[in-house]
Amino acid sequence: MIALVDCNNFYASCEIIFNPSIKNRPIIVLSNNDGCVIARSNPAKKLGIKMGVPVFKIKEIIEKFDVIVFSSNFTLYGDISNRIMSIILSLFPKVEIYSVDEAFVDLSLVPYEKIMELTTQLKDMIKQYTGIPVSIGISSTKTLAKIANIEAKKNSLYNGVFMLNNEQDIDAVLSKLDVEKVWGIGRRSSILLKYYGVRNAFNLKK
Repeated sequence: MIALVDCNNFYASCEIIFNPSIKNRPIIVLSNNDGCVIARSNPAKKLGIKMGVPVFKIKEIIEKFDVIVFSSNFTLYGDISNRIMSIILSLFPKVEIYSVDEAFVDLSLVPYEKIMELTTQLKDMIKQYTGIPVSIGISSTKTLAKIANIEAKKNSLYNGVFMLNNEQDIDAVLSKLDVEKVWGIGRRSSILLKYYGVRNAFNLKK
């Protein structure tokens, strides 16, 4: 089994660490030249602010809803990322750091019955020691672990950790996932796939 540890709204979460009073406010973080949105808090997402949108296009939303705007601070984000990766490595020796806010964890040495317990412990440790909330998706491949991570994020019942571990559950989740959301597909490839009737991840699997 493989786990994907993914920090939630990472850059925005880093800014919240130093000002907890803004936790429930709409927050956006801008690119190097303050041109485009590169991170959003959940309240900002609910306002319809999209990733990559030029900031001048959402000026009215920012003013109307009192959106908090941060310039990016990559030195800070890199430092917090290093702390998170160190915590992961303290529990699991086989880790592939995929990006500043994502890491794949090889669980092949972990007894199956201990996987949920240890990954939940990891999630809690990262939150306790860094203040950053993470979601963990677990499955038999990296692509399925990414899909499990999507489920962990959007369903509060899973408390941030979700395992896809049997064929029936996998097919049920895949049938609800737009093919565009599958790792490696993207918007352009999905147009061609949908033309041929491949509309969701389950269609793609078949």
